[in-house]
Amino acid sequence: MKTAILHESVTPAVQSPVTSLYVHVPFCAHKCEYCAFYSKLPSGDLVSRYVDALVSELEMVAPDLRPNTVSFGGGTPSLLNLSQWRQILEAMERLNLLGADEWTVECNPATVSTDKANLLHEFGVNRVSMGVQSMNTDLLERLGRIHSREQVFKSYDILRGAGFENINLDLMFGIPGQTMEIWRETLREIIGLETEHLSCYEVIYEEDTPLFAQLQAGKFDVNEDLVEAMYEELVDTVEARGFRQYEIANFARDDGDGTSATESAARHDYLPSRACRHNVNYWRGGSFYGLGPSATGYVRGVRTKNWSNTQMYCEELEKGKRAHEFHEELSPRSRAGETAAFGLRMNAGWSFAEFTGVTGHDLRGEWAEDMRILATEKMATMEEDGIRLTRQGLRFADSAAEKFLRPDSD
Repeated sequence: MKTAILHESVTPAVQSPVTSLYVHVPFCAHKCEYCAFYSKLPSGDLVSRYVDALVSELEMVAPDLRPNTVSFGGGTPSLLNLSQWRQILEAMERLNLLGADEWTVECNPATVSTDKANLLHEFGVNRVSMGVQSMNTDLLERLGRIHSREQVFKSYDILRGAGFENINLDLMFGIPGQTMEIWRETLREIIGLETEHLSCYEVIYEEDTPLFAQLQAGKFDVNEDLVEAMYEELVDTVEARGFRQYEIANFARDDGDGTSATESAARHDYLPSRACRHNVNYWRGGSFYGLGPSATGYVRGVRTKNWSNTQMYCEELEKGKRAHEFHEELSPRSRAGETAAFGLRMNAGWSFAEFTGVTGHDLRGEWAEDMRILATEKMATMEEDGIRLTRQGLRFADSAAEKFLRPDSD
């Protein structure tokens, strides 16, 4: 069910406040060849209008928000200048939205400065996610990235110097022209930086991107065997160097309890200490507010999406209205199916008790046959207390997840 949003602000709820906040910053200096996310080139006064509108949107949701996790993504949040960042941060301070246990800001290595890093750290940002993608100069150019490999090292040192002790680096594999030797060298260099977290994504060819058009035109082929070998190389290499895989594409260091990798894999409650708690909330079906152009939110079973148009976003907020394109309320059964699908992205999978606690449904009822099929196909491991995907299942988690989705009807 999709309907127009009628209310213009959030009334303090009887329920506990929402504890997770996502903010989309839609500006990029250059659109990458593979990117299908909504973004715009900064022009005229649009960035300043966006910041004013975002502050207005923050004011609307603040009564129902006490964030334990915050994530600013994009786009390129680090493209905002010092004055614009200070306006946002001071507004969050005024609205009592500071102090999150985990507060992540995405950065491009080309847009990190000492002053900006110090300002973010001063206001409580304690985690940075930097989009590296590759350490190979030719591949960076192939992807349309605006940074150099030298800027990766420089920006990393700036962030450490500003006091950031929790840094994620994004990498990509399966890039056209990327060999196994290049991939191994990138992994070697990145691991050598001793970062706390890695997010490593296979290139996805999204329609309406230059990379997809080049594939369709026959300018390169996709070697599926090589891509799968790169994934295996990734998992084996980073786990041998102290990272724990906790989700298909995410690997974190563990400061924790000395639990072995084998023991932790069998525990449905296990998370390495440097896991991204904000993303875990997504995968476990938690509520979150999504602010900014094109941002989606999910609050107490209602999904919202803001207009994917920065001009329209600003105009709506300037009128004192929410910038929602739509909202939809899923049926409990459909919500449970989505939650099951997202949660299976994690290595720990689902314990039956946790899933029932989150959704009110039992996986062993509605989804018993789907779980049996996955186990028969060696895509999942069934245990007495739950289910988790095997390494093969994680590699093809999207197809496994589809089995759990249900039409939006009771």
